[in-house]
Amino acid sequence: MQLFTNPNEKIDLALPDADLILYPNFICSEKALHIFNDLLANTNWQQDTIKVYGKEHLQPRLTHLFANNNTPYSYSNVTMLPTKFIPSLLELKHKVETITTKKFTTCLANLYRNGQDSNGWHADNEKELGPQPIIASISLGASRWFHLKHRTKTDLKQKIELTHGSLLLMQGNTQTHWLHQIPKTKKPVGKRINLTFRIIEN
Repeated sequence: MQLFTNPNEKIDLALPDADLILYPNFICSEKALHIFNDLLANTNWQQDTIKVYGKEHLQPRLTHLFANNNTPYSYSNVTMLPTKFIPSLLELKHKVETITTKKFTTCLANLYRNGQDSNGWHADNEKELGPQPIIASISLGASRWFHLKHRTKTDLKQKIELTHGSLLLMQGNTQTHWLHQIPKTKKPVGKRINLTFRIIEN
């Protein structure tokens, strides 16, 4: 089975104060579906309580943390402890590392069960990710819209459809100057798994 159709095909999104590259066909559809089904069935998905503006809420999606070490990851008053990478994730990690020439330590996986699962406006700027975080975000399953807005230049906004088997690479000053979200949608939409590979500095 061919794993990567044309992983080097890329679109530079050319946003000011950002470095974002979209690889729309990073994984072939058949292989992406195999990984999606493997993760859906064999991951111990959890739903944490997060604190937003001083109030606690159930996170509107399920998550799991994978890593090649025992380093936890914290955000919104949630601390996650990792489990080891499964073989299919290691395969993806190695291919992402080939394109980026970076060594990723951790993958935060998100399961969006339907259109009411979401991720509010935020930046991946936790201190353990370093001053210029690199986030490699792979989408599996249903397509969802990914929104971006500049922190200070309110007229700068962007919307990207993240499709099955795509890779969005966010690096440089992106997390310093931009916020992003996966909004809710009333349209019927299936399950989506988002794999966000990160480098957590010890």
